[in-house]
Amino acid sequence: MKSYSLIDAVGIVHTFDKVPQRIVSLVPSQTELLVDLGLESKIVGITKFCIHPKHLKNTKCIVGGTKKVNYDKIKALKSDVIICNKEENTLEIVENLRAVCAVWVTDIVTIEDNFKMIEDFGKLLDCNIEAKLLISGLSFALSDFKQFIERKPIRKVVYFIWKNPYMVAGSDNFINELLKLNRFENIFENQPRYPEMQLQQINEAADLNFMFLSSEPYPFKQKDILEMKALVNQPGIILVDGEMFSWYGSHLLKAFAYFKELHLKL
Repeated sequence: MKSYSLIDAVGIVHTFDKVPQRIVSLVPSQTELLVDLGLESKIVGITKFCIHPKHLKNTKCIVGGTKKVNYDKIKALKSDVIICNKEENTLEIVENLRAVCAVWVTDIVTIEDNFKMIEDFGKLLDCNIEAKLLISGLSFALSDFKQFIERKPIRKVVYFIWKNPYMVAGSDNFINELLKLNRFENIFENQPRYPEMQLQQINEAADLNFMFLSSEPYPFKQKDILEMKALVNQPGIILVDGEMFSWYGSHLLKAFAYFKELHLKL
């Protein structure tokens, strides 16, 4: 096979003499995507947060988390490419790992970015047919969901991702993209990324319909709802599955079904 060159999401040109056969993935949703593209046998290293499919933790080397990795473990795996993400992994990790092997970085903010990532994986890892089939399936599911959602009312929401301090989803992230897709108007969309906030701001928000408490990265529970209800004048406090709002890749197929169920409960 001839050598080939591809450009990742942060503009780095990568040239490969052969298709990578040993992959380390440092992003849970991208690990799941690699498996769904038929590449499980090529994955040699994952993070402790790579929980889908469940059996991977027993068959692959766990090299740390998304923000802290064991460099010695990764070096010992003799990988051909390390898959990272601009948001999930720190710049320090990415730069340090470039001394080990090629580091392919993704950057997912929109659904279009997600399709581009899958297409790029198809080219990078020689699974074009699988990538095209997945994109086709996702495109159909997206079109179906848009028909489902088009007559739903717009609802104002706030999406919590963290506690102590309280942090919420702002703009320029995949969570906000999926909120918009669901016709949820994010009251913090005018703020960048993941701003800190005070609960008193909830009482000052006009016509807020729902407070969403995500299951990740902070694992909000029923007790948090009770705690918040004592502090804010907002009855619509709901626990939501954080994976469905923040995992990209093939996980979107599960998310569309989840979103339909969520709307039926609201």
